[in-house]
Amino acid sequence: MVKDYYDVRAVFKKTGRAIFISHLDVMRLMQRTFKRAKLPVWFSKGYNPHVYLMFPLPLSLGVSSECEVMDFGMDMSAGLPDYEDIKNRMNAVLPQGIEILRLYEPVDKHTQIAACEYTVDIYSDGGQNLCELFDRFMSQDKIEIQKRCKVNMKKTIVAVDIKPDICVLEKAWGDKCLHLKLRLPAGINHSLNVVSLRDAFEKFCGFEFDKACITRTKILTLSGADFT
Repeated sequence: MVKDYYDVRAVFKKTGRAIFISHLDVMRLMQRTFKRAKLPVWFSKGYNPHVYLMFPLPLSLGVSSECEVMDFGMDMSAGLPDYEDIKNRMNAVLPQGIEILRLYEPVDKHTQIAACEYTVDIYSDGGQNLCELFDRFMSQDKIEIQKRCKVNMKKTIVAVDIKPDICVLEKAWGDKCLHLKLRLPAGINHSLNVVSLRDAFEKFCGFEFDKACITRTKILTLSGADFT
């Protein structure tokens, strides 16, 4: 079957109040954005045509990002896509907190995604030294969380040790804030949700954090290169 559309990959950021827009609502938002920007996006064929739109790594609610990825198609009948024009037209109608940073022809496949990097800033006004607590948290033999999995074709909840999956790239403590830079597995076969890690640390500490700000900063391939 001959393709009648151009593949386009968009990298966008999601910050501010937009971090509380769910993944499904982001999908609907982008579909409305294409329409409002009057872009000749490609629709699937058949009885129920819909916009071709793919997000390889849905972002958890409440997490911001500097590197979200979205793939879509531009109808070939409209000619070669002008990436700068598409970016400007989309940004003109997108809500505050969501901004298209760049567009290009995809290079990597979604299956090549292997990891993500995050910054995590955790605040506590209670006088606790979160840096020392995090060291104790990471010194455990195991760090187990409850994870929903399929066992014998049935969905069940099992205990999973996530300690081998946690790569701490940076750690600092100051102004009642624990700053972490983490690399966590992400992809089709194996992944660790950064929110699950945050929740596990909070449970270990035995008190609620005043605030935790999480930002996805990179999406990486199996080779360690940026996903493009």
